[in-house]
Amino acid sequence: MVRRNAGGPALTHGLDTGFLVATEVSCHADHGAARTLANSLRQNGDRFALAPQTLAEFIHIVADPRRFSTPLTVPQALERAQVWWNASDVDRVWPDESSVSWFFAAMTKHQLGRKRVLDTLLAGTFHRANITSLLTLNPTDFAVFGEFRCVPLAAPTAQT
Repeated sequence: MVRRNAGGPALTHGLDTGFLVATEVSCHADHGAARTLANSLRQNGDRFALAPQTLAEFIHIVADPRRFSTPLTVPQALERAQVWWNASDVDRVWPDESSVSWFFAAMTKHQLGRKRVLDTLLAGTFHRANITSLLTLNPTDFAVFGEFRCVPLAAPTAQT
């Protein structure tokens, strides 16, 4: 669990797609742990940061019948994405010139390939928004950057 100084300010946690998928798809192996963590953070007064690219990837994944035996329909996926996007405890963050410059520099510096493009642009978006705490099922995807703390699930079991 994330700790802060007594009476300190709430934290804002960037939402990665895998965590969002686990939170919303009941048959996901990490569904219970992801929901428990999200609820606990909410009770602490913490906030979440969500980027549009995460929403697009979320819809793509949860509506994919190759990934889930009973995927959401696209309208269901859109509805769930809108609930998160419009939640009062969610801050919307956007890629801009600075985040795209950070993305190019990080891709080059760390010699990342095509499978790291989406996560690196997301990291750049969070970096620009001064978000350093991430909710992800894939902390190694962000470890290379050396500036994010990934909040662990109680009992991680699978990756998305």
